[in-house]
Amino acid sequence: MAAGLLPPGSPLPPVREAAADAGVSPNTAAAAYRLLRERGVVETAGRRGTRVRPRPASTAREEIRIEAPPGVRDLSRGNPDPALLPALGEALAAAARAHARDPAMYGTSDDEELLALAAARLRADGVPEAPLAVTSGTYDAVERVLVARLRPGDAIAVEDPGYPALLDLVAALNLRPVPVRLDDDGPLPEDLDRALRAGARAVAMTCRAQNPMGAAIGAARAADLRALLEARPDVLLIEDDHAADLVDLPVHPLAGTTAHWLFTRSTAKAYGPDLRLAVVAGDPATVDRLRGRQRLAAGWVSHLLQRTVAHLWRTAAVDPPAVAASYGWRRQALLAALAGHGIRAHGRSGLNVWVPVPDETTVITRLLAAGWAAAPGARNRLRTPPALRFTVSTLRLDEVQPLAEAVAAAVSPAAGARWG
Repeated sequence: MAAGLLPPGSPLPPVREAAADAGVSPNTAAAAYRLLRERGVVETAGRRGTRVRPRPASTAREEIRIEAPPGVRDLSRGNPDPALLPALGEALAAAARAHARDPAMYGTSDDEELLALAAARLRADGVPEAPLAVTSGTYDAVERVLVARLRPGDAIAVEDPGYPALLDLVAALNLRPVPVRLDDDGPLPEDLDRALRAGARAVAMTCRAQNPMGAAIGAARAADLRALLEARPDVLLIEDDHAADLVDLPVHPLAGTTAHWLFTRSTAKAYGPDLRLAVVAGDPATVDRLRGRQRLAAGWVSHLLQRTVAHLWRTAAVDPPAVAASYGWRRQALLAALAGHGIRAHGRSGLNVWVPVPDETTVITRLLAAGWAAAPGARNRLRTPPALRFTVSTLRLDEVQPLAEAVAAAVSPAAGARWG
């Protein structure tokens, strides 16, 4: 493969045949195949055998992007509104002063103030009292836990549509994604039940502001999902609550329903994407495994960063109701404007609006010609129908109606004649 003799999609010979050709034992050949699977170079598809992946698993969905030409309004990026992020000067200065008084050295544990503040916040939201850890963002934690708990080929239930980083991570680890459809209240219980019956060893879901649909799990849906998970106590449950300080909907955690679980809360969306930090809670064995793998690699998250976030939390640098209201009116205005054109979209919470379309490529091309850029839903989809994601975080009121009109024109069956 390194020499280019096996192009993408090529089948690999059976293990015994490969062993004979290479002059090694079948066990050695099987170990080599297993290593290739774990690194995402090849994939195994049952009776179809083992084949070379069409492209590196870790970048497949991240490569599906739209580059907005000059003059095109870009609503494809998924970023928060910079105007709603807190100023970091005072927090950074406070962290620097603390570091000067008490510099973090090898063997230092996570920042005690940060952990205490996080524990109080999680407790107030109904997350069971549990060991905590600090990681470099949510997916730093998720990757370490998946590697520690699952093995290549294991099935994991994932949201469909879901977050591209998770879907790419699942592929890179050679796990088998089992899609679970959503509505505005989150994962559909019948789909989760089907995934669990199909042998899913893990479940990953978003509490609120789900990317890309904006779903938020309410109390009734949480009760239904909890009942399904209680019957499968051996399943690993991963919950992502990245929107804790930018939505006005309460969280209904499922944490503690199964024996092994991880609840993550990152700072990126509410405090700035460059604050690569998440506080995670979980059962003792899972958090211990996470910490063990962390010590083998990065070791710890910078205490300057931890102290900066602690200062932001202690001083209430973000006003969650105001932030939620700002994102909320943008979503609701666009949803209402689209509904006025007969287009039913989704966006119950968070930064995005998810718009089903007949064909992504055609509609994106027409929107670009009209001066708008949206993210293709192909980045997020496994089996759900085509759609586009619009990030509304910086959408102005005077842009709402023109955008809705452009979307309506682009999805119209008669649009082909107009756009030539």
